[in-house]
Order: sequence, then structure tokens, then C-alpha cells
Amino acid sequence: MEAIAVIATGMGVAWASGVNLYATVAVLGIMGATGSMVLPPELQVLQSDGIILAALVMFFIEFFADKVPGLDSGWDAVHTFIRIPAGAILAAQAVGEVSQEAQIVAFLLGGAVAGSAHATKAGARLVINTSPEPFSNWAASVIEDVAAVTALWVAFNHPWVMAGFVAAFFLFALWFVPRVWRLLKGALRKVAGGFGEGSRATPPPVG
Repeated sequence: MEAIAVIATGMGVAWASGVNLYATVAVLGIMGATGSMVLPPELQVLQSDGIILAALVMFFIEFFADKVPGLDSGWDAVHTFIRIPAGAILAAQAVGEVSQEAQIVAFLLGGAVAGSAHATKAGARLVINTSPEPFSNWAASVIEDVAAVTALWVAFNHPWVMAGFVAAFFLFALWFVPRVWRLLKGALRKVAGGFGEGSRATPPPVG
């Protein structure tokens, strides 16, 4: 039971990483360095000044990039190759003291959880970007930052609650993400069709 609770903590770290990796690393590092949170031995490397500084610098950049319509989706696209593997690694490190088997399980599950969180975030942002006003982007960005930090606190203090949340969120992502991509594919087909009709228009008579 203890091993399952520790894995649940790792899943919380993975989920937070899928939403905002740099905030996750910075908060874990700062909380561990100040003694506000006891990190697992394999995660205590995050308490180093260099890692905390690098995470804060990247969080500062993301804080602004994440609030610009269009740029936020480009940022998410690039971070598909960063958040998901990082979430899997952090989840595995979070349970490293339990056993090697638990570490492998946490790595596999952590990648899936981080991927579902990232895909849901990226898909939601693409939908939000269909609105011309920027305020929804700002609100979504702030909510995501708060959610990532809150998830870390819940993961370390109430791992079973985090386990239930992650399971429910994963099911939601399986429902939500395919629908978003189908919606976007349909919109792209309409745009492509409009361009095609324009190119087939009868040219005006010469002379």
C-alpha cells in the first residue's frame, strides 16, 4: 500500500510537469531547499541553486509566452518533446527509494499522465485561441500555474486524493483530446477548401 501511495505521488508530479514543467521543478526545488517539503532522495538534486535558477528563468519566459495567443500553442508544440519525458523521469525519481520495479512502473505511468495533461492543455489552448480577445489566454495560463502548484501539494500530502484525480483526469483526456483534434481537422479542411474554391474561380476576361 505504501508503494502505491508513493507511485501516486509520482503521478502528481508527472501531471504537474505536463501542465507546467518549469513551475513544477522550481517549486519542488525551493520547497525542498527551504525545508518546507521533504523530497525523496532521488529528487533532492532539484534543491541545487543552479537547477532552481534555471527553472525560474524558464518559468519567467513561459509566463509571458503562455499568455500570447498563437505563441502559446507554438510553445506547447515545442514542449511536447520536453514536458512528457521530463514528467516520466520525475515520476520515476519520486519513487526511486521504493524499488526498481516501482521506478519502472512510475516511469511508464508518469509518461502517460504527463502526456495526457500536456495534450489536454495544448488542445484547450487551441480552442481558446479561436477567440480574438486575449483575456481568456491570460486566465487559462494563471489557472494552469495555480493547478500545477496545487497538484504538487496534494500529491505529497494526500497521495490517494491525487491518485483519484489523475485517474479521472486521464479518462477525461481520452474523451476530450480526440474531439478537439477532430474539430481542428474539420476547421483546417474548411480553410483548405476555401482556398481551393478561390483558385478555381473563373478569371476575368482579358480586354
